[in-house]
Amino acid sequence: MSKTAFDAALIVRWMTVSAAAVDREAGRLTELDAAIGDADHGSNMQRGFTAVVKALETEPPATPGAVLITAGRQLISTVGGASGPLYGTLLRRSGKGLGEAPQVTAEELRAGLQAGVEAVARLGGAAPGDKTMLDALAPGVEALAVSFDAAAEAAERGALATVPMLARKGRASYLGERSIGHQDPGATSSALLFAALAEVAK
Repeated sequence: MSKTAFDAALIVRWMTVSAAAVDREAGRLTELDAAIGDADHGSNMQRGFTAVVKALETEPPATPGAVLITAGRQLISTVGGASGPLYGTLLRRSGKGLGEAPQVTAEELRAGLQAGVEAVARLGGAAPGDKTMLDALAPGVEALAVSFDAAAEAAERGALATVPMLARKGRASYLGERSIGHQDPGATSSALLFAALAEVAK
């Protein structure tokens, strides 16, 4: 496990790098969503993370937990559909788990994110294997116990593994067997967050 200490500035950088990745991949996320959803995941996430970066630049929070709580609030208020509440819950609950400490260890960050992922599962009533963002989040958080690079790789593998799955939750589930053969856009955007985290943790 990394010995990196995460302060507010490093968590802000994680959100900034995540926003850049979402911006870069917005077209692909929307293309994936067009096959099994509303065709707006990329534009929604792009709008949400743009708002996150602006809020963090305008009034930088003092602690890692406060950064994630602020980011979560922005996503809830700016991202439409189910993605806003789900991503907002992930970051807000993770931030609350970090408390008010000025710095957190990699292990404390992993524990905070674990709490966030569990909150997403409760909110969506989903589990890994349902072809949702949890299929990237769950293996990503689990692999954080090994390293940030391992987490990024596990999340990416998790997103790719949604292709042959039958969607059991969300709008894609309305398609039944026609959801098979398409990569889940939520799992794909979740993998981007782990890749960004691995980048800033180096």
